[in-house]
Amino acid sequence: DPSPNASPPPAEEVKAEKEPRPDPRPNGRRDDKAEKPRFMFNIADGGFTELHTLWQNEERAAISSGKLNEIWHRRHDYWLLAGIVLHGYARWTDIQNDGAFGVINEPFKGEASKGNFLEMKNKFLARRFKLLEQALVIEEQLRRAAYLNMTQDPSHPAMALNTRFAEVECLAESHQHLSKESLAGNKPANAVLHK
Repeated sequence: DPSPNASPPPAEEVKAEKEPRPDPRPNGRRDDKAEKPRFMFNIADGGFTELHTLWQNEERAAISSGKLNEIWHRRHDYWLLAGIVLHGYARWTDIQNDGAFGVINEPFKGEASKGNFLEMKNKFLARRFKLLEQALVIEEQLRRAAYLNMTQDPSHPAMALNTRFAEVECLAESHQHLSKESLAGNKPANAVLHK
């Protein structure tokens, strides 16, 4: 217990506790700006949709061109979903007119002069949301399956169907050239195709 007549610590020590100084860099200077946290938004769809492939291609294009706001990518999807949470399902106009979600209008600025601009923009947002919705549904199904400890049984008849389908698809692809030859009037190809 501190005694009632003990003096408080000097002001410098208190300030040092409240605002710790970062360690100096190797060159002796302090780094004045804090490192910006990396944008982290993901939908764990397990690769069942084309969402992650799309995100990779879009981000690559946005970064290489330096047009992070003009090319639709992952960040825009985040703000689209946030707008839907706030304004409601398919309320595209309300989301676009809300200044907090202005980032989703950026990719469309170059198209504003076209006559069907609003229709085109709303259709894009609807299609994009359907993809995000599908990925979110799959993410939830995967989460539930993991929670219930569900695994695929390789001996289940459905798995055999999948294998059989893969075999038939492979056979069809390998004989695709025979079909073209048969249509072109090649009689031996026609005979092989019918066998």
